[in-house]
Amino acid sequence: VPVVVTVHDLSYELHPEWYPYRRDWMRRLFYRRSAQGAAHVLTVSRFSAMEISAAYRIMPERITVTPLGVDEAFAPADSEAVVELPSSVIAPYLLHVGDLHDRRNLAMLVEALFAARRHSGALSALSLVLVGVDLGVGDELRRLANGNGAPDAVIQLGTIGEPQLRALYRGAVAFVYPSLYEGFGLPLLEAMGSGTPVIASSAASIPEVVGDAGVLLDPLDREAWTRAIVEIVNNEQKRTEMRSAGLSR
Repeated sequence: VPVVVTVHDLSYELHPEWYPYRRDWMRRLFYRRSAQGAAHVLTVSRFSAMEISAAYRIMPERITVTPLGVDEAFAPADSEAVVELPSSVIAPYLLHVGDLHDRRNLAMLVEALFAARRHSGALSALSLVLVGVDLGVGDELRRLANGNGAPDAVIQLGTIGEPQLRALYRGAVAFVYPSLYEGFGLPLLEAMGSGTPVIASSAASIPEVVGDAGVLLDPLDREAWTRAIVEIVNNEQKRTEMRSAGLSR
């Protein structure tokens, strides 16, 4: 029977160190055979299409890129709407959405947060809100926060409902996404659709998704992330321009 397979990314194949599970080799083998045996392959970005073609030796004409789209519920708040945030979240805050694991590069982000908090203005009260399942890095992030004398500055919410998620996007001073690898990065679209300024990594598919609508940075350059956070928090005109660019994107 002819089969069409969707492959979102090749993180399992190209970076097995991020998935140190006992049977992960079986998953990699299954994915490879599924893609190679398919009549056609769908994927979500040109970046992933090139990686699939190269790694699995599949001719490009057997792959079609079908980019993801953002639900229309992710939109800027109505001027009269009341944004109800989780009780532990107090503005101003940065927001990250996605499971917490090594490739999301969150330790660097926490270090940039505390470097930014040492600048003047409202930054001393700035926090980082993390939405997503902790897959093994939460303890390290808490140690970093404790070591900087502000354990409450890093807020791990785990999994939350979509109404609260939409409220968090709308209330954030910026959405931050320092990931080392993404096949697409749907939270980027949710943030832009919500009118939230985006600071993101320049790695993998992320520039393809964000275009010129956000600030793109080397994911390993902590100083650049610190400077970007400081500028966006303190520059209302910059935030307004980024909101408009994100919505257009």
